[in-house]
Amino acid sequence: MRKAKYLLSLIVLSISFVACGTLKGTVTIPANTSSEGETATSLPGGTQAKGSKGVRDNSIRVLEPVASGVYEFSNADAAIDASNASEGYVMVKYTGNASKVRMLIETPKGNTYNYLMALDGQYDVYPLSEGSGTYKIGVYENLHDDKYAAAFTQSVNVTLKDEFSMFLYPNAYVDFNANSNAVKKGQELAAGANSDLEVVQNVYHYIIKNVSYDYDKAATVQSGYIPNVDSTLSTCTGICFDYASLMGAMLRSQGIPTRLEIGYAGTEYHAWISVYIKDVGWIDKVIQFDGKKWTLMDPTLGSYASSSIVKRYREDDTYYQLKFKY
Repeated sequence: MRKAKYLLSLIVLSISFVACGTLKGTVTIPANTSSEGETATSLPGGTQAKGSKGVRDNSIRVLEPVASGVYEFSNADAAIDASNASEGYVMVKYTGNASKVRMLIETPKGNTYNYLMALDGQYDVYPLSEGSGTYKIGVYENLHDDKYAAAFTQSVNVTLKDEFSMFLYPNAYVDFNANSNAVKKGQELAAGANSDLEVVQNVYHYIIKNVSYDYDKAATVQSGYIPNVDSTLSTCTGICFDYASLMGAMLRSQGIPTRLEIGYAGTEYHAWISVYIKDVGWIDKVIQFDGKKWTLMDPTLGSYASSSIVKRYREDDTYYQLKFKY
């Protein structure tokens, strides 16, 4: 007999989640070679002359999540594959009959991440982004309104191999693969770079100069919206979620750990990014880069805000309030 279901009222976030599908292996695509002796020429805004080649290897590096079945927990309604939890992710699939299902991850720090699941019977990928410890993973079926019943729950003890790997994989918010146009554009932007920091600089300046904020979309976006990085790249428009997801895909596929962060900017629910640079550490909430020092990392704000607004936000340590990281 199936275990008794417990009623649960869930707080539905204004942004829901749809995880990427099951993938296998690791993909590495060599960088394009350049003519011998070619050097990089700096242009204003941190970009490089077209065709220039920096000393940094700009090969595409896409880590692809796998449900290997070594540590799998399941019942008739759902399955949780924690085989690669040390890499910073679990894979979950729903196999029941409900028309709406949510997956919750309760973290060791007491936070709850809320996802709207796909109902295709395939494994989806969810990050474990709050350190080593016990994560409680639950799949909940919608009964009516905001009432849900537990279909399957499982606690998983996780020892992460490092604090970076989960921010290199594709996930619900930063969905890409080796063939994504955003990934290829990221490789192009990285071609003239001599360091990871220069890659971040090039990608950041490209996005804030070429992607315009979509005020109509911001006013009409529906709960459940998920960014499509290639769509943002092709339309050159988006909201904060789109900006952060696109920059995240470009940088992760260049082997640069990038967190998509969600919380509040002032009183507005907002998304931005942080990146990790070796020998520098995590660079948080940055907008501008002067060639030596980052001063704030929010590509949305950087794309349209005046220098006076940027300065005011930069000087206010309480303006950004982080809630979730993916």
